[in-house]
Amino acid sequence: MSDNNKNTSVDLQSFLQGNNAEYMENLHSKFSENADALDTKWQEFFDSLNDQNNDIQKNSYNPSWKRPDWPPINTEDFYNNSNFDQKVDQQYEEKIKSKAHAQSINIQDDGLKQAVLDSVRALMLIRAYRIRGHLAANLDPLNILKNNAHPELQPENYGFHDVDLDRPIFIDNVLGLEIASMREIVAIVKRTYCGTFALQYMHISNPDESQWLKERIEGYGKEISFTQKGRKAILNKLIEAEGFEKFLHVKYMGTKRFGLDGGESLVPAMEQIIKRGGALGVKDIIIGMPHRGRLNVLVNVLAKPLRAIFNEFQGGSYKPKEVDGSGDVKYHLGASSDREFDGNKVHLSLTANPSHLEAVNPVVLGKARAKQEQYDDDTRRSVMPILLHGDAAFAGQGVVAECFGLSGLTGHRTGGTMHIVINNQIGFTTAPHFSRSSPYPTDIALMVEAPIFHVNGDDPEAVVHAARVATEFRQKFAKDVVLDIFCYRRFGHNEGDEPMFTQPLMYKSIKEQKTTLQLYSERLIKDGLIPESEIELSKANFQNILNKEFEAGENYKPNKADWLDGRWSHLDQNKENYQRGSTSISTKAFEKIAVALTKTPKSFKLHKTVERLLIAKADMLEKGEGLDWATSEALAFGSLLLEGFPVRLAGQDSARGTFSQRHSVLIDQETEERFFPLNHIENDQKPYEVIDSMLSEYAVLGFEYGYSLSEPNALVIWEAQFGDFANGAQIMFDQFISSGERKWL
Repeated sequence: MSDNNKNTSVDLQSFLQGNNAEYMENLHSKFSENADALDTKWQEFFDSLNDQNNDIQKNSYNPSWKRPDWPPINTEDFYNNSNFDQKVDQQYEEKIKSKAHAQSINIQDDGLKQAVLDSVRALMLIRAYRIRGHLAANLDPLNILKNNAHPELQPENYGFHDVDLDRPIFIDNVLGLEIASMREIVAIVKRTYCGTFALQYMHISNPDESQWLKERIEGYGKEISFTQKGRKAILNKLIEAEGFEKFLHVKYMGTKRFGLDGGESLVPAMEQIIKRGGALGVKDIIIGMPHRGRLNVLVNVLAKPLRAIFNEFQGGSYKPKEVDGSGDVKYHLGASSDREFDGNKVHLSLTANPSHLEAVNPVVLGKARAKQEQYDDDTRRSVMPILLHGDAAFAGQGVVAECFGLSGLTGHRTGGTMHIVINNQIGFTTAPHFSRSSPYPTDIALMVEAPIFHVNGDDPEAVVHAARVATEFRQKFAKDVVLDIFCYRRFGHNEGDEPMFTQPLMYKSIKEQKTTLQLYSERLIKDGLIPESEIELSKANFQNILNKEFEAGENYKPNKADWLDGRWSHLDQNKENYQRGSTSISTKAFEKIAVALTKTPKSFKLHKTVERLLIAKADMLEKGEGLDWATSEALAFGSLLLEGFPVRLAGQDSARGTFSQRHSVLIDQETEERFFPLNHIENDQKPYEVIDSMLSEYAVLGFEYGYSLSEPNALVIWEAQFGDFANGAQIMFDQFISSGERKWL
């Protein structure tokens, strides 16, 4: 063959090379199924190959799961045969017939068909409000957000026009009504889902959770309602919240305080969480929050003495002179107190934190987990973590997602966190459309199917109602829940900042906006609940308290450090002459630990390699020679367990060990049953807990640090999978572990 003929042959077969071969196989398969579907030239080509259809199908690149009867040839028949709508129609047709028959009403076929159609379409509209209603809700107190009418929420979209709005429709006790007109239905669902309170929950796949939420808020008698006493309590907390900020603004003009001005509804909301939580079994609440509104929460929620706050503004220290430490700014400090509502005492603690937004979140979760274990509470209802967030940080900081990732994991779950977003619709100078890609800052919570309560901060009753329902949900289902308070920031990021540089239109609206207290006072006066003179008297009384506390603040002296209370009370700080104690153990203790490390239940089926490792370990321990790091580590852990100190080890792949060195949990090769040798030394030992953590450094280290704050008597260890991975948690090292004691003790 000449070179020319060779090239021609290659050209003729080039279409069989590379990805073209897969394409050809698929064409060949189509030819075997329906030759007329291909061009005539392809038909001639494949005819010339004389391949059998079975061989063609075997060689084709169809997936292994491909069905021979799919897709159906006649798609119209397929849709006509789909019986979902038909089943719904039949169900309601039978119910409507039954109701009519019971009342001796004769319905003609056309009338029955219309009644069934009305029922099905009405239910579709109700479901649309459950899913989309929050998008049309009245949430923004500034009315900057313009919610256009959503087409799925319009009756016209379901065939109901003005002439149809008063026709009775059978809805089978949905919304608590058997029969209702479209006008009544729309009024109920708008009030439920599109007012100043809007619940986003239809993303929840657990039917028990979604059904509970639906029944809790939907239908007659479920609207937001408070007693006269309850409304006055809300009013008084608003007087305190606003009065405190205004007093600071006058006395310390221009001083940074990161006030709650514009978001005062947070204070009565937190009061409600404590009160309702206490009634439902909460004994401890651990709070983490940023700088915004922190001083207000310290005073009006944790009951920190006003004189102590004023003393700090005047340059005083938050701790006694004899307590060493560098200190920190006043809006980073923590505190603790006890509050009592209706005979239920709840201990509150606010965790100290640095300026790094959201960094405190996993620390709070770790503290809560340790407290729950001190209560021996497997249900995790007795201790509630509450995390407050700014809208920009909640959407922007990755540690938020990491904490949601921890929320359902065996070694890190805390029975649900109450998340409260102070959504002032701005992050320092950055508008929401520049700081997040999602409609809401709370959309990150969709990843764990948490219910999200969106509320208008200028309707304190809606905010408190949402806080109550959210607390009930958390206590019932032990799951995260989010309260998104739409509000605003009356001044700049701090009180010395000028927001008009970057948000002139927003701040023109804010200057004209009445305060939440003013709006609520007008509402109560209009309702005849309380005269204006009584409100003014309450304001004046609180002002007198502020003035007296301000004077007392000049000579205030702190008398204790909160962090040395409770389980830390028996511990002393290191002195200069501190000496290490004895680290040796008795021969008897050594032998007990050695036996436990190499012994398994009789029926336990070990992996052959692990079995050889245990034999080698037993020999090593018996001879006392060649002890490796993992065995020495296990001996140290075991000795602590015998001495009364629990050990908790968490990290990526920590149970087995990254290098297959630890094997502190043994796996049965037939049942995958887990066996922890260190938990079988003797009956009255302390527990050993080893946790294979999620693939995160930052949040997991923060969690373990928080755990150690609540449980100083335990050895709490976080292990980096590899040493150089530790810097994924650098903020925790820099801001908490290396400096926390010095700043916040």
